[in-house]
Amino acid sequence: MTTIIDYGIGNLRSLAKAFDAAGVAVRRSGDPDEIAAAERLVLPGVGAFGACAGEIRARGLDEVVRQRAAGGVPLLGVCVGMQLLFESSDERGRHAGLGLLPGRVTRFPAGLADADRQRLKVPHMGWNRLDAQRSHPVLGDGGDWVYFVHSYHAAPARASDVVATTEYGIRVPAVVARRNVVGVQFHPEKSARAGQAMLRRFADWNGA
Repeated sequence: MTTIIDYGIGNLRSLAKAFDAAGVAVRRSGDPDEIAAAERLVLPGVGAFGACAGEIRARGLDEVVRQRAAGGVPLLGVCVGMQLLFESSDERGRHAGLGLLPGRVTRFPAGLADADRQRLKVPHMGWNRLDAQRSHPVLGDGGDWVYFVHSYHAAPARASDVVATTEYGIRVPAVVARRNVVGVQFHPEKSARAGQAMLRRFADWNGA
């Protein structure tokens, strides 16, 4: 059973529906005991990093997520949920994350432009292609088009943690992973068949 962590913020309903469409049974829970017993975990998130991190800590879920990740349980972070895997974010101040991956989260720089020197808007909203940097069971073959909505992006401390990138004025991490922890900056629940396939692969993954 895949458990979506419910900390009061996030796209839980649409994410649960996407898993269902992929043929994956899920449950939503904010109970630390249920999360501590879960076979695999999904950490969602929308909105501001600090608000999400604050709710996770206020509900006593930060330590149980760290413990489960340390114990080898497969963990998927989605959008802000991926960003929370890192050590910190500078969104609206400085905020601590879960520290499961070294690095920080930072805003897109000013003056973004595409290859034709056309100005790019922030937030980055829309479909972009994944460019695989290395293989990973959750990624599949890479090259899929997926849907993004974000103003901040991860800046991993270790290049080896980047599984796939995408181009939006600059090259940014779109999929990150280390051992049993994986994160996606895009929204698989909004990414049609490509997103459903990725959720199915996560559900089949043992974290190795």
